[in-house]
Amino acid sequence: MTTSVLSGGCQCGAVRYHVKGALSYPHICHCRMCQKASGNYFMPLAGAHRDDFSLTRGAPGWFHSSDQVRRGFCADCGTPLFFETISADSIAVTLGSLDDPKALSPVSQDGVEARVPFFHELAGLRAIPTDRSDLPGGTAAIAASNHQHPDHDTEKWPENEKTTAGQ
Repeated sequence: MTTSVLSGGCQCGAVRYHVKGALSYPHICHCRMCQKASGNYFMPLAGAHRDDFSLTRGAPGWFHSSDQVRRGFCADCGTPLFFETISADSIAVTLGSLDDPKALSPVSQDGVEARVPFFHELAGLRAIPTDRSDLPGGTAAIAASNHQHPDHDTEKWPENEKTTAGQ
């Protein structure tokens, strides 16, 4: 658990948020709904008390994955951001959407009945750094054409966006 102010947001920067106070129960969820919502084998989440959570830019889109739960995402770039049980006084943020995703280490694996059977083997796979990838033009081309929001709050985004008076 951490008590510092944490910030995060989506890949394109259209939705940004702050969490003041504690983020609790950092965990990874393997349930099939989280797999589908993240497009991945699992989804890392941690909870924030509703009073400690605020949107600082934009508004998420929402999808009700069940009658009890809705999931927030950026409607512009599709980044999964939030998991909210409708009747709860908390909201969970996706740990990968934090500006510092290593700020919290998971303490549990939930929904293990849907965990992919090879999950325990992932740490043993060969590890290839990004600069050795097969991307056209390599990481230099990616860096030169990057449209991803930086891992910190910005006054405006994209950088060439004009602000209007009073904002």
